Amino acid sequence: METKTILGYRKYYDENYDDIQNVWGFHLIVDLEDCNPSKIRDGEYIKEMVYELCDLIKMKRYGEPILVDFGEDENVSGYTLVQLIETSNITAHFVNKTNRIFFDVFSCKNFEHEKVILYLKEKFDAKKYKFKFFIR
Repeated sequence: METKTILGYRKYYDENYDDIQNVWGFHLIVDLEDCNPSKIRDGEYIKEMVYELCDLIKMKRYGEPILVDFGEDENVSGYTLVQLIETSNITAHFVNKTNRIFFDVFSCKNFEHEKVILYLKEKFDAKKYKFKFFIR
């Protein structure tokens, strides 16, 4: 495998994935740990966050966010967020028991994934995080 730079991102490619014309979208997956418990349980705070995030990365929201607090199993209960954007979607699950967030941004429009990571870390006071960024 060789390393190439496409749209400012370094990525490993095989012979079937070496042309920018084949790129469909950009997918960021962020796992945040040890987040502020009151913030991940506050539906209005989460809605405000997704509005601000869309503005920050210049994504046009399509409708209002879908935000539901549910889960009979306390191991996974918490808010789930879906925000459609003109170029795809933003989704997240906020786990009450562990104060973790599992956050995804997928878009066929390029965006600065570093801004998203830092924004989420600060917004939810995350002590730790890890991420993966894919060009698809």
